[in-house]
Amino acid sequence: MNGAPGGASAHDHNVAALHEAIAAAVPDRECIVAGGIRRTWAEVTDRTRRLAAALSAAGVGRRPPRAGAPWAAWESPHDHVALYLHNGHEYLEGMLGAWKAGAVGVNVNYRYVASELAYVLRDSGAVAVVYHGAFAPTLAEVVGELPDLRLLLQVDDGSGAALLPGARWYADAVADATPVAPQGLSPDDRYILYTGGTTGMPKGTLWRQGDFLATALGVRGSVGDIVDAACSRAGLRSLPSAPFMHGAAHWNAISAWISGGTVVVQDDPTRLDPADVLATCERERVSALQIVGDPFARPLLDELDAHDYDLSDLRFLLSGGAVLSPPIKRRLVERIPGLRIVDVLGSSETGRQAVSGAESSAFRPERTAVVLSEDRTRRLAPGDDEVGWLAQAGRVPLGYLGDPARTAATFPVVDGIRHAVAGDRVRLLADGTIDLLGRDSVTINTGGEKVFAEEVEQVLTAHPAVGDAVVAGRPSERWGSEIVAVMSSRSGAGPRPSDDEMRAHCRRSLAGYKVPKAFCWVDEVVRSPAGKADYAWARSVAVGAGTP
Repeated sequence: MNGAPGGASAHDHNVAALHEAIAAAVPDRECIVAGGIRRTWAEVTDRTRRLAAALSAAGVGRRPPRAGAPWAAWESPHDHVALYLHNGHEYLEGMLGAWKAGAVGVNVNYRYVASELAYVLRDSGAVAVVYHGAFAPTLAEVVGELPDLRLLLQVDDGSGAALLPGARWYADAVADATPVAPQGLSPDDRYILYTGGTTGMPKGTLWRQGDFLATALGVRGSVGDIVDAACSRAGLRSLPSAPFMHGAAHWNAISAWISGGTVVVQDDPTRLDPADVLATCERERVSALQIVGDPFARPLLDELDAHDYDLSDLRFLLSGGAVLSPPIKRRLVERIPGLRIVDVLGSSETGRQAVSGAESSAFRPERTAVVLSEDRTRRLAPGDDEVGWLAQAGRVPLGYLGDPARTAATFPVVDGIRHAVAGDRVRLLADGTIDLLGRDSVTINTGGEKVFAEEVEQVLTAHPAVGDAVVAGRPSERWGSEIVAVMSSRSGAGPRPSDDEMRAHCRRSLAGYKVPKAFCWVDEVVRSPAGKADYAWARSVAVGAGTP
């Protein structure tokens, strides 16, 4: 189908339509557990229909058809609803309710300051915002810059924030609306995911829903097949521990729902509290836990070492978005017998590209994943020595919202086929597995050699005294850029090792030019709530640390 709209078939799907079909088959099964609230599939269906009605009453839905030319790949035929929320039932209801109204939900990073928030709301063209009360003060700073806003729905989160002028309480809007079954749902309806903006301004990745479901979530089969499978999986209970504002977590939630499962949210979704996550897994008999690599796994393991939890129902641990190193995988399997680890390699622009298990750091590519040459003109073969670009072929995003230039650059046509190239550099090994080197945007050029930050970070965190590490480059008269390690200590590990000890540790696994020239210790390595490294912060620390 190659990412082109208009190719719907019996095996091409829409998220809201699938949720409606599964709800009709298992209406009394728990659909979501969050914040002390338990809602069945029937209840979530009713509430999302009501939310859709509230949006429609405010004029939020599909945009009028355009005369003449069809929508361009970087354009959206929908109105957009910004979801400015912590994890909770309102977030997932917001996604479904927007789709049922003919609109599309847009993820918003709740850590943004006012100028960043204004940028995303303007860039996305949001006409409605669903937000937690805690974020009302920041939103209040920018609403005057957004003349196209038609609806503000404020969620009472116990923060005591007053209702913004012109806003409605989310709970009242849902309760007052009359539910109506959605009409016109199509696989051609769009799904939008804004990137994190860690290496530039955030961009809205624009997918057909049919392509998103197939490529990112692996949804296959007819509606009947999917509903039958969902009916047979009564015990699936999944806890996405990362924020829904990032793709990995809400992809996990949508995937659980399409499997007929229950989505569970930890008691305090405003931060990563390992004790809270594990206690929720124990209490709710969670069978699948989503995390973000070592930044989430390490504190969870430290908590497991300190306290006992009954995790006998936990069978799957799914990770993505950051490296899950082999030593950490081994510790997880030792601490949770019978655990199956699914380490996923992918991105907002590509969906799922490769998977690694507990026994290896090598990734086995999906059938649609390919490696392109340095100049992006040809596909590499297994065993080629060239460092290439990991790409996805076939059912890929339509483009970046409102940005034809970046659309052309990120989704090149090679041998007549559209590809998605998110920026990961890899080698395609002789056995067909992928050796992930790192993201090109955080590669450090030192003395004419390219060093991938993630490779060095994995070696640093393998030291028993290192709790977390981010690697950055800083200017150097001799090398152009020199590598600096910014690290925090592992809890209870004792005295910090000397620089000489750290260099010796690194030299056992890295070529000399990859060994950091300096080691900076901090109380805490700064990461996003989804576990992604803040490389701009790390560079500022590296530059301010001085020379060794």
